[in-house]
Amino acid sequence: MKKGFILWFTGLSGSGKSTLSKLIEERLLERGIPVEILDGDEVRTNLSKGLGFSKEDRDINIRRIGYVANLLARNGVCAITAAISPYHAVRDEVRASVDGRAGFVETYCECSIEKLTARDVKGLYKKALAGEIKNFTGVSDPYEAPLNPECVVHTGDEPAEQSCARILKTLEMLGYIPAVVGDDYGALEEKAVAERLRDLGYLG
Repeated sequence: MKKGFILWFTGLSGSGKSTLSKLIEERLLERGIPVEILDGDEVRTNLSKGLGFSKEDRDINIRRIGYVANLLARNGVCAITAAISPYHAVRDEVRASVDGRAGFVETYCECSIEKLTARDVKGLYKKALAGEIKNFTGVSDPYEAPLNPECVVHTGDEPAEQSCARILKTLEMLGYIPAVVGDDYGALEEKAVAERLRDLGYLG
């Protein structure tokens, strides 16, 4: 059985986690790889109903997502998680708990508050910045960006397809998915992905 893995997205609200999750799901299904998406909003509705947005409740929610993702991954599935997961400690806790039969790939969706505010059709960032919404991550609640993620995508500056391609190339180089013949991913970008993974100790 092919080794499963968790593709763990983290990033502020509106930074593209759900959009990229769906794109990656499509690409992996095309390659015959079983995939399940654990979306933050859906998990809160179905698995974490009743939890609030205190640090403790946020951590409980992320632990639950991590538990389910681990169950899927150790059975050969790619479990994609799309939740803000704002705190270093609980993300590291989830990573450390991953079964030896699975892998963990953290992907940071980097996007500035300014760009998120500009494209926020619901106006949530403007309300949060005006103090009308409490406990809003990145404004009135902290967001701790990952220090050494396997992949970084700059969703405020690049199209989703470009971010998707970088994530897929990272998964290929880590050996979780097969490379596609005729892949025209840019040589410079491929080199940048390899250098990141080499710096993290994945490649010799």
